[in-house]
Amino acid sequence: MILESGRWFWLVVGIITVSLVYLLAPILMPFLVGAFLAYLGDPLVDRLESWKLSRALSVTVVFLSICLALVLFFLFLVPVLESQMKLFISNIPAYLDWGVNVLAPYLQRTFDVDPSVLEVEKLKTVISSHWKETGGFIRGTIQTISKSGFVVLGWVANLALIPIITFYLLRDWDRMVAYIDDLLPRSIEPIVASLARESDDILGAFLRGQLLVMFSLAVIYSVGLWLVGLKFALLIGVIAGLVSFVPYLGLIVGASIAGIAILFQTQDIFELFWVFAVFGVAQVIEGTVLTPLLVGERIGLHPVTVIFAVLAGGQLFGFFGILLALPVAAVLAVIMRHIHDTYKQSQIYGIESPETVPIIELNDNAAEDNAPR
Repeated sequence: MILESGRWFWLVVGIITVSLVYLLAPILMPFLVGAFLAYLGDPLVDRLESWKLSRALSVTVVFLSICLALVLFFLFLVPVLESQMKLFISNIPAYLDWGVNVLAPYLQRTFDVDPSVLEVEKLKTVISSHWKETGGFIRGTIQTISKSGFVVLGWVANLALIPIITFYLLRDWDRMVAYIDDLLPRSIEPIVASLARESDDILGAFLRGQLLVMFSLAVIYSVGLWLVGLKFALLIGVIAGLVSFVPYLGLIVGASIAGIAILFQTQDIFELFWVFAVFGVAQVIEGTVLTPLLVGERIGLHPVTVIFAVLAGGQLFGFFGILLALPVAAVLAVIMRHIHDTYKQSQIYGIESPETVPIIELNDNAAEDNAPR
C-alpha cells in the first residue's frame, strides 16, 4: 500500500513539474541559460578551490572569465561572421555563372544535356529574392520589436538576469546539490544518486568535452583556411566546428564547402590540395590530442540522439526546448540504460524456455519408472 501511494506521489509530482515547465517556458529562459553556464563553470570553480582559493574568489574568477568570453564573442566574432555571410550570399550569382561555364560544356559533350535546363538565371533570381525577403523580414521584426516597449523591456530584463542568476548558481551549486540529495527519500537515494552521477558523466562528456573539441576544431579550421587564402575562412571554419559533434560530419561538410569556395575563388584545382591538407591535419590533431585530452574515455550522447533531441525540443518548446533538450536526453539515456540492465538481470529475461520444462519433467518420470524397486 505504501509502495503504491509512493508511485502515485511521484507520478503527480512529475505531471505537475512538466505542466509548470510548459506553462512557464517563456520566463524560464534566463534561468536555464544561467544554470547551463553555472554547470559548465562549476568544475573550474572546484579546481580553483583545490588550489586553496576561497569559494567566493573562485566563483568571481570563473564568472568574470565567462562574461569576458561572451562579450568578446558578441562584439567581435558575430559581426565578422555576419559580414562574411553577406559577402558569401552576394557572390553566389558569380559562383553560379562560373560553375555553369565550367560544367555546361562537360554536360553537353558527355550526356548531351542542354545547358538551358539548369535555369541558372531563374535560380539566381530566386536566391536574390529570398535573401532580400529574409533581410526585409529581419528588419521588419526589429522594427516591430522596437515599437513595443514592453517586448524590449522583457528582452533587456532577461539578458540582465542571466549574469546575476549565473553568479548565484555558481556560488551555491554544491550546496544546492547537497540540499536536493538530503531531500530525497532514503529508500531511493542510492539509486537516484547513482543515476545522477551517470547522467552528469554523460552530459559533462558532451557539454564540457565535446564543446571544447568543437571550439578547438573551429579555430584550427579557420586559421588553416585563412593561411590557405580562403576569403570565408572564419565562416566555414565555424560551421565545420559546430557540426563536428557528429563524427566526420564536420570534416565532410567543411571540406566540401571550402573546396567549392576555393575553386570559385581561384579557379585552380590544385588549391584543393591545401584545403584537404588543412582538414586532414585537423582530423589527426582531433584524434590524437583533442578527443583523448578533453573527452577521454567518457561516453557521451550518441550523435543521432543529440540531433533528435535538439530538433524535438525546438519543435515542442522553441528555443527553450533546444536549451533543455540535451539535459533531458542525458537523463533519459541513463534511465533507459538502467531499465535495460534491470531487465537483463530479471527473472523475465532469464526464465527457462517453455520447451525445456516438459522434457525435463518427462525425463525425471522415466527415470523414476526405470528405477529398481
